[in-house]
Amino acid sequence: MVRQLGELENDIMTRVWQWNRPVTVREVLQDLRSEREIAYTTVMTVLDKLYRKGWVRRERAGRAYRYEPVSSREAYTAALMNDAWATSDNPAAALVHFFGMMSPEQREWLRDALRVAGADTEETGPPAAR
Repeated sequence: MVRQLGELENDIMTRVWQWNRPVTVREVLQDLRSEREIAYTTVMTVLDKLYRKGWVRRERAGRAYRYEPVSSREAYTAALMNDAWATSDNPAAALVHFFGMMSPEQREWLRDALRVAGADTEETGPPAAR
């Protein structure tokens, strides 16, 4: 089960995912300060917690660390969606409600994703389905 990130954890991970390169506490701090007042030690503590929770890996660079994500935002989002769906007493009904909340653009993305996923399952499905 994937634990949802807290607000500050999410704000920090968003930057780490977007930048897609190893980042320092100072870089994250400077970017966060454009939105809020925040201390260096707060960002350092949250990145350390994210490291201990397995969200980021780190490598020493001089006296500081450089942090990079262990997996993608898309993998995190998929895991959250899967966990939410798995908690339903009626997964089919939950999907119907979810699809009903989607915009036309999101439904098109879903169709595209199903086509891509279908290409994989067609090759590995039962012999009668191939």
